[in-house]
Amino acid sequence: MKCQILYFARMREVFATPAEEVALPDSVRTIADLLNWLRARGEPWCSELAAGKTFRVALNQEMASLDQILTDAAEVAIFPPVTGG
Repeated sequence: MKCQILYFARMREVFATPAEEVALPDSVRTIADLLNWLRARGEPWCSELAAGKTFRVALNQEMASLDQILTDAAEVAIFPPVTGG
């Protein structure tokens, strides 16, 4: 399965890319699986996407929960919380 991952704000700088297309192994079925797969890459994904870190995930432009199922050609956006004044 292929997936387009979009990174926003600070994450785009830390990961040194605004987006990437990845081929996922069959074991990656949910958003939680995807995050674990990204963490397994090592740094900086491991620390930036660590449990306890605050960030949001959208699946096909809608806010997503960790148990949501990924589909082929899914668009996943990962971004820090938005604040404003």
